[in-house]
Amino acid sequence: MLHADAIASLAARLESDPRPSPGPDDRLAAVLAPIVLEPEPTLVFTVRGAALSRHAGEISFPGGLQDPGESLEGTALREAHEEIGLDPSLPRVLGALPPVHTFVSGILVVPFVGTLEREPAFSVNEREIDEVLTFGVEQLGAVERAVTYDRPDGGVWQGFAYELDGHTVWGATGWMLHTLLEMMRKETRWPVT
Repeated sequence: MLHADAIASLAARLESDPRPSPGPDDRLAAVLAPIVLEPEPTLVFTVRGAALSRHAGEISFPGGLQDPGESLEGTALREAHEEIGLDPSLPRVLGALPPVHTFVSGILVVPFVGTLEREPAFSVNEREIDEVLTFGVEQLGAVERAVTYDRPDGGVWQGFAYELDGHTVWGATGWMLHTLLEMMRKETRWPVT
C-alpha cells in the first residue's frame, strides 16, 4: 500500500495547472496514467487497436486529442472513460507530468497522473483498444532500460523501454513512464527499484 505522504510528495512535484506551448502545427492531447493503490501500486496501460491510423498496436496510457473548449484534464478523463470505461469520478488526479511530443504524429501530449484505490472493472472499447494491461510499479522499475532504436528515416531514437509479459512499453509512453518512476524514486518512499 502506498502511504498518503508518498502520494502527497508526488502530487507536489506534478504540475497542477499545465499550460503547454504547442508548436504551430502541433495538436494537443492528454492521457491519464492511472495508479491502482491496492493491493500494491500498479499502473494501467492500453494496447491500442491494430486497425487505428496512429500508433496502432502500441502500448499507451488511455487518452487522446483534446476537444474544443475542453480542459486537458477533462480530455484525459473523457478518453479514459471512452477507451476503458473508467468512471471519470473515480481517479484522484494528482497533477501532470511534463508534456511529451510525438514527432511522428505532431501531437503534444500532457500526461496526467491519477490514483485509484482499487482496480475497477474495465469495459474496453473494442474499436480503439485491444487490451488493458496492468503492471506493478516495482516490476516496471526493475525492467527499465535505456534503449537506442534506428528510425526508418536513418535517424536514431533514444529513450526507455519496459519489457513485461511479452509486451514492450516504449516511445512517448516510455518517456512518460520514466519521468513518473524517477519522481517516485526521488521524491517519495514509493517501492521503485
